[in-house]
Amino acid sequence: MGCNAQSLPTAFCPRFHHAVELIGRRWTGAILRALLSGATRYTDVTTAIPGLSDRLLSERLRELEAEGIVVRTVIPEMPVRIEYHLTDKGQSLLPVLEAVSTWAEEWIDDVPTDGARRAVAVEQE
Repeated sequence: MGCNAQSLPTAFCPRFHHAVELIGRRWTGAILRALLSGATRYTDVTTAIPGLSDRLLSERLRELEAEGIVVRTVIPEMPVRIEYHLTDKGQSLLPVLEAVSTWAEEWIDDVPTDGARRAVAVEQE
């Protein structure tokens, strides 16, 4: 059953709900932005996203790979190199992330980049 965003026929759409839950998971948006910006290696992504733990990055990359959004490539060198790339499905999220970025620039007040805000958010969860 499709859910036409143009006419919004029902309040609940399972596909929309799944998509929002997927890209709205903690750190997933930042990971997608890093990959869209050209980060390919695990360390590239961790460098691009301050505060992201190795455990959570690994978990999110596995989720995105399972959804067909990211492909993991093992390059048999010494040492072995692993790269992550967005699939066509993942690349197609670019306009979505651009729209969210535009909305955030207009409507979200400045957010501190230090751990203070994150600590408050974790306490509230």
